Amino acid sequence: MKNLILTTAAVALTAGMAMAENHSVVRMGTEGAYAPWNFINDAGEVDGFERELGDELCARAELTCEWVTNEWDSIIPNLVSGNYDTIIAGMSITDERDEVIDFTTEYTPADPTSFVALSMDVDPAAGVVAAQTGTIQAAYIADQGWTLVEFATPEETIAAVRAGEADAVFADNSFLAAAIEGQDELMMLEQQVTLGGGVGMGIRESDNELRDTFNAAIQSMKDDGSLNELIVKWEVASTFE
Repeated sequence: MKNLILTTAAVALTAGMAMAENHSVVRMGTEGAYAPWNFINDAGEVDGFERELGDELCARAELTCEWVTNEWDSIIPNLVSGNYDTIIAGMSITDERDEVIDFTTEYTPADPTSFVALSMDVDPAAGVVAAQTGTIQAAYIADQGWTLVEFATPEETIAAVRAGEADAVFADNSFLAAAIEGQDELMMLEQQVTLGGGVGMGIRESDNELRDTFNAAIQSMKDDGSLNELIVKWEVASTFE
């Protein structure tokens, strides 16, 4: 059965060869500021879970890809306007975003979002919560009617808590765990919320063939277990069952 699954995936991937011809270079748009999902390493290159994942997906789809960084608050408009061909930046699949762009199948499951504060006694509902602009975390806090302060970058949300400008920061558990590792000042609260429908690649709505090509590559990595191995390596989410 395993060989049959892999063969089927390989056949599906060959359907993307025509896509490779249409897209001589596929530009992969990411933020580069959301470790361990994506970040800029000491050599000035995009690194992290999504860099390794994206390179493997491009190899399986026989696509030539290059990496482009873009600030989060304009990452969707710049995809739509054609400045790059995909968004691979820890972006959760939501109905609101799906009205503007298309998504591949998820490459990580939906995982908990957490709060980090200077004290375990902080009640996010009664304080000021920092979140990155344009995220499902910011939307959730606003929907709850809690006091929200938004920042352009994830690093600024952490800095706001340290500076006393916010009582807690609300973000992906994996990002917060990496951000507070090795220090005692900030701590993870017990309260967690699961948001979104998993993380997928953003694709322009007109690029159906490119979406299908990446879907086949993602599925092939799910089938052979290599996607779960990457998730575990980078500690970004739970694995697929």
